[in-house]
Amino acid sequence: MKHCALLTMDDLSDFECYDHLINPPLNKLGWQVEDVSWKNKQVNWNNYDAVIVRSPWDYQEHLDEFILLLKNIEGSTALLVNSLELQLWNINKKYLKTLEDKGCKIVPTLWQNSYSEDSLVQAFDYFSCDELIIKPCVSAGASDTFRLSNKQPIEHNKLTQIFNHRDFMMQPFIKQILDPGEYSIFYFNGQYSHAILKTPKENDFRVQEEYGGQLAIIDPSQALLQHSQEVLQQLPDQSLYARLDFVKVEDDYLLMEAELIEPSLYFNMDDQSASRFAKAFNHYYEEN
Repeated sequence: MKHCALLTMDDLSDFECYDHLINPPLNKLGWQVEDVSWKNKQVNWNNYDAVIVRSPWDYQEHLDEFILLLKNIEGSTALLVNSLELQLWNINKKYLKTLEDKGCKIVPTLWQNSYSEDSLVQAFDYFSCDELIIKPCVSAGASDTFRLSNKQPIEHNKLTQIFNHRDFMMQPFIKQILDPGEYSIFYFNGQYSHAILKTPKENDFRVQEEYGGQLAIIDPSQALLQHSQEVLQQLPDQSLYARLDFVKVEDDYLLMEAELIEPSLYFNMDDQSASRFAKAFNHYYEEN
């Protein structure tokens, strides 16, 4: 059998993870699968035929160390998935600006590298809005993501501590995130797999399950699929997996994220998605 490592973290107890669902279909295709923490320094990556980056959801806290690990895996005989090129491109959310420059429609964004009270005031004015989202350019799972209102007191000292020496982004808060929610479209080796709608719990704006977000399987509209295909065509390298997150504003879909490093792929939401993934991976491996 061929050997595959699913790159994860030391402790997933605070997270919802469904990657175990791909083990049986991968086994049927001749793959022995093992979860390996990205922080395990005793691993010889040459012992694996492939390493799929799946759930290292604390990597942003040790970014340099994580990138070094990816480069070490790339330098081994194992196939790194997604590719190093794609992950390095995707690891900083400034990739969204690159996609926007290529014609993809994204949520309007201001890019900043130093926080100040004035910059926040200017952002409210720039977007002509009462609420803003501020988040790091390198983050996962809505960590250090804040919804701010110019009608409520703002903890500038706290925001300064978090963002003063860190690239970050500011966006107008899009109320459609609350209703109907955030659309996620999943592609495996360039082929559409499934789609879900994520809705935050009452009095929250974060759609992740860890914060009480609700999930529903959906049939995406042709317009949403077209937007997704346009994004896929602009990626710098072939991806085994891609999760594209959108919000619908009036009659248009705006890209929020193109998740190519460690997105949850919600295999629990579609009975055939794990099998599709396994087949797509096996084909991807044979091609690369």
